Amino acid sequence: MNIYRDFLKCLSFCLLTAAFSFLIFSISYREAGAFDHTHKLYGKVLESYEKDGLVDYRGLKSDSGDLRAYIEQASSVTGEEFEGWSQAEQLAFLLNLYNARTFQLIIDNYPVESIKMIAADSKGPWEEPIVLLFGDKITLNALENDFIRKSYKEPRIHFALVCAAKGCPPLLGKPYTGSKLNGQLESQTRKFLADKDKNYVDSANEVIRLSPVFQWFEGDFSDKSGSVQAFVEPYFGQTELDDYKIEYTNYDWSLNDFSPQNN
Repeated sequence: MNIYRDFLKCLSFCLLTAAFSFLIFSISYREAGAFDHTHKLYGKVLESYEKDGLVDYRGLKSDSGDLRAYIEQASSVTGEEFEGWSQAEQLAFLLNLYNARTFQLIIDNYPVESIKMIAADSKGPWEEPIVLLFGDKITLNALENDFIRKSYKEPRIHFALVCAAKGCPPLLGKPYTGSKLNGQLESQTRKFLADKDKNYVDSANEVIRLSPVFQWFEGDFSDKSGSVQAFVEPYFGQTELDDYKIEYTNYDWSLNDFSPQNN
């Protein structure tokens, strides 16, 4: 009888030890495989191939390992894992994924003079199912409109998403991160609106000349501030622009490329 009790005690101890070891292993495994919210690999791409908001696509095409590894890393994130992050971490992840996948789209078709030339005989580059997100292949348009715009209601994302054209807002030059996201979005907005080739106030004629970005996504800015004029007022350091007429500047769709042969 004592031998039987000793056996049960030994068995119980072994089972508890095994369960505890498995728990520690599982936690360590999850931590080791957790997504890198510093977006280090994407940061290396930007550090090497971004300059003044432009991209050396020729150089990136010849050395795309970090970019491909980052996209693979992002593509392995599950919906359940994503839901456990803060909203800022989620949005930073989606913004970086959009821009990184746009890079990949360009170098897969490089040399090209404009992103609009890609898949021009079908529905265009933004309707190609090239983004792997939570196990599904989606388009860049779906990523922007169905995930980013719909879920976060943040108009400043339009100065963070980059469509590989010179008319776009310039690249930040570093990854978006959850801990710095609000400041990064605010900085990008100010930088874009300070570009007088794209946006400026003509006080003499009571006209605000703005990038077509404000026309394409007018509802996002109006929903946030009541009107496009009200949204841009603080960035121009002016008030009472509601009565000003809006005219839109030209949008340059040429590639935001600074590869050596293009200098």
